Amino acid sequence: MSTFLTGQLLVATPNTGGDVFRRSVVLVLHHDEEGAHGIVLNRRLEARVDAVLPDWQPHVTPPAQLFQGGPVGLDSALGLVTVPGDVSEPLGVRLLFGGLGLVDLDTPPLVVMPELAGLRIFAGYSGWAGGQLEDEIRAGGWYVVDAEPRDAFTSDPEHLWVDVLRRQRSKLALVATFPEDPTMN
Repeated sequence: MSTFLTGQLLVATPNTGGDVFRRSVVLVLHHDEEGAHGIVLNRRLEARVDAVLPDWQPHVTPPAQLFQGGPVGLDSALGLVTVPGDVSEPLGVRLLFGGLGLVDLDTPPLVVMPELAGLRIFAGYSGWAGGQLEDEIRAGGWYVVDAEPRDAFTSDPEHLWVDVLRRQRSKLALVATFPEDPTMN
């Protein structure tokens, strides 16, 4: 693999298992020769944001719950935000790509929220050592597709896997019809 995947989506193939990655859609936040990290966009948790970050609860994009960003660092939180327009980096935000960034959750919400259009809080993240993600892709564990701005803040995260696959303009769209249990196909 000669290109890096920052800003792309990793869509789990029907063969990808596990509690976190089965039918997951991962937004790659950073990828280089040393490794990659991202967040699972479609693993909503039962907990509300105010269980851990009460000041942020009124500002999160519905559904207003915590999401599990991955299996790594579950005791930490990441705030993914979208910054509208073509503006400079707002106070407390580190822009990543395409208007998406990470907010410093120690910044008072009232300082940063007027500059933002969307916010979602993730417990943990997904991480790969150098070459590990590339090996998983070659082994058929992930489809790599373009991300759309609405993916990170979908109001229907449970259907994101199907939605992302259906919009593909290739045979990949057919994968969206695979049953939950591939042995039932």
